[in-house]
Amino acid sequence: MQPITPDAHGLAVLLLTVLALFLFTRDNIPLESSSLAILIILTAGFALFPYVKDGEVAVGPIDFFAGFGNEALIAICALMMVGKALETTGALQPLANVVGKAWATQPVLALAATLVAGAILSAFMNNTPIVVLLMPIIVGASLRSKFAVSGVMMPMGLATIIGGMSTTIGTSTNLLVVGISRDMGMHEFTMFEWVLPTIIVGGAGLLFLWLVAPRLLPDRTPPMADTTPRIFSAQLHVKEGGFADGKSLSEVLAKADGNLRIDKIQRTESLFLAKLPSVIIQPGDRLFVKDSPENLKHYESLLGATLFNLSDNEHPVDDDTPLKAEGQQLAEVVITRGSPLHLRSLAAARFTNSYGLLPLALHRARAPSSQVTGDLNLIRLRAGDVLLVQGTREAIAQLKDSGSMLVLDGTTDLPHTHRAKRALAVMAFVVLAAALGVMPISVSAMVGLGLMIATGCLNWREAAASLSIPVVMIIVTALALGKALLGTGMADYIAVSFVNSASGLPAPVILSAFMLLMTVMTNIVSNNAAAAIGTPIAISIAAQLNVSPEPFVLAVLFGANMSFATPYGYQTNLLVMTAGGYKFGDFLRVGIPLTVIMWIGFSLVLPMLYQL
Repeated sequence: MQPITPDAHGLAVLLLTVLALFLFTRDNIPLESSSLAILIILTAGFALFPYVKDGEVAVGPIDFFAGFGNEALIAICALMMVGKALETTGALQPLANVVGKAWATQPVLALAATLVAGAILSAFMNNTPIVVLLMPIIVGASLRSKFAVSGVMMPMGLATIIGGMSTTIGTSTNLLVVGISRDMGMHEFTMFEWVLPTIIVGGAGLLFLWLVAPRLLPDRTPPMADTTPRIFSAQLHVKEGGFADGKSLSEVLAKADGNLRIDKIQRTESLFLAKLPSVIIQPGDRLFVKDSPENLKHYESLLGATLFNLSDNEHPVDDDTPLKAEGQQLAEVVITRGSPLHLRSLAAARFTNSYGLLPLALHRARAPSSQVTGDLNLIRLRAGDVLLVQGTREAIAQLKDSGSMLVLDGTTDLPHTHRAKRALAVMAFVVLAAALGVMPISVSAMVGLGLMIATGCLNWREAAASLSIPVVMIIVTALALGKALLGTGMADYIAVSFVNSASGLPAPVILSAFMLLMTVMTNIVSNNAAAAIGTPIAISIAAQLNVSPEPFVLAVLFGANMSFATPYGYQTNLLVMTAGGYKFGDFLRVGIPLTVIMWIGFSLVLPMLYQL
């Protein structure tokens, strides 16, 4: 097979692709920023140095903007919004109730039912809201039944990834691969075209997750399981002759290094003083304060005051009368994409004022051993982070009912509104219209979005919040890189090099090796990036081998979906990582065997089904 000689533009695009893959792995650089930078370099480079072939511009900078109007991207965005409607209306709550009851009676069978239900649902909608739905149920069941949540949380999350492989609309990766392959002249994949290999191989994967994975996972304590002191409301009664006697409020606060939180100052039964810096504190004044027990006792000694419980003015706080957090609860709030706290700080979101909850501690999703307990207000929160908060039962219930954040205590059912049946009917129309070939999935998803809004299942604020800018940008950038690799002939060069390096090997072995390469890549970078860059190369490899391109395109699709082995391979992995208290090594312990099972399974099944 004659090698292809790459030109300067092709080599530049290859180097830019390597740079992109490197930037996509950098946690300290937002994904959307990396994508924008690569897109700017690519378009500006081809504008300043036109790629001329046979006297004509073969590929120009304007071609790289076509990704914003790509049919696959439109379908992905529409399905994100349609899926949000199912989430906000509580359309899946009846299923959640059944699963929740099963956990209370038959945990082993309930795990199997949860894995199968999660996989089936993920075949038709994004798996993130499914994981968001099931997580509180599993956490609540673990609290009631006293089983380790770490034994079931990861299998549940990985099962939804397996289920998402089975249809064209299961994941954005599938839609992207199908769209690119169609643009390159292949036939249009039907919705259930590869459901058979997924059932065969995915079934083996689900059995592993049910019977083996829980035994491989050690008992882990969720990282935010009451590890931080609660905040208590109390009173400090100013004593005559103490430090605070006769001092201004500013002097009292300065004595406490500015850390004392005073809610109000009461002088008599009916007189409350304004918290002005110049107000003079007198003996008998009551300072209503909030802090940890240790800090409150410290302030008692420091200011020469007597500490009382908030509702007990007769018994000073001591060993016999400890502080009581009356009506207070702790809750763990997981930061999800689209949440009001995603990529914002607590100060910017005005969290305490808006929700009436006090933040106590933060667990960073990408640093499992790192727990921040200082001033949390200025930290930029990311998807998967878990915030420990404290507040009244009513405030926590209100936060749950808002549906804007995921609260991990599983004590309250998700909302089930009267619009749930409408949302299910619209989703059924979207799936059936695409499955029966009545209209393309992009069209049926757009019609479904319009129906969701028209019937009140979704409003524009919720629809806009469901869109992920990082997903949109990385898809557009990956499509642009794929077009550049194809247009400059670099995709053919990589394909020829790959085939030459495996010369003499049977086509099924080359297929298996290429799928393994995609699997490794998707656990390092975004699965959408791996899919968009790998699809043109897969089609070129099939052309070099003079075989059908379908199994090689499916090798990209399955390989790019096998993001099991790292917590950063897929966003739901980050969610279950914090909820289950997992460490990085736990994903390797379960993810690597699962990846091997799925890789070997597809390596055997695809050649048989496609006569390779």
